[in-house]
Amino acid sequence: MEQQITPTRSNLLQTREMLALAREGHEILDKKREVLTTTLLEVAQQAQEQQATLQAALSAAYAALAKARQALGREQLEWVTLAIPKNFSVDITLHSIMGVAIPTVAAHGEPPEIAYGPGDTSVALDEAVAQFRAALALLPETTATLTTVWRLARELQKTQRRVNALQHVLIPRYEAAVTCIENALEEREREETFRLKRLKRQQER
Repeated sequence: MEQQITPTRSNLLQTREMLALAREGHEILDKKREVLTTTLLEVAQQAQEQQATLQAALSAAYAALAKARQALGREQLEWVTLAIPKNFSVDITLHSIMGVAIPTVAAHGEPPEIAYGPGDTSVALDEAVAQFRAALALLPETTATLTTVWRLARELQKTQRRVNALQHVLIPRYEAAVTCIENALEEREREETFRLKRLKRQQER
């Protein structure tokens, strides 16, 4: 049950001020929602394209790996992979879009062109290495874009809830309170006017 506001001038002014703030907040959040929606649609399209490119690169890499496995055998292929140095590092920096922390990912430390000896290997292995290196190069940007989509979508959902709360709960509540106080004050003024007129008529008699 909502608490009744005492119909006084000061409460009327205070409630009008709260109503103005709620309307201003709704306007700001509504603009934020529009920007987030537009940005999210753009980034989601970009993420979809990057995912398709990455998927194609991975498919080509695994196909090349299958050929290398046929050419070298599983055991020798595993020994070759042990020669690849694990000096790969990732740097993450953040920037803000409408208060949302958005990551930018940069990868460093690529392995040398040939991390194994040419003896007892094949062209199929070189092709597989090149294909996986190409796929690996796509991962940082794709991951950053997908993270951006997720964070923007979460912020948009939160903003939408706040817009709805202001539009359907707080603003109507304050509007109803202002109307109620105004009506009560007007009724009180009419009663006071009627009382004064009746008192004046009595005095004139």
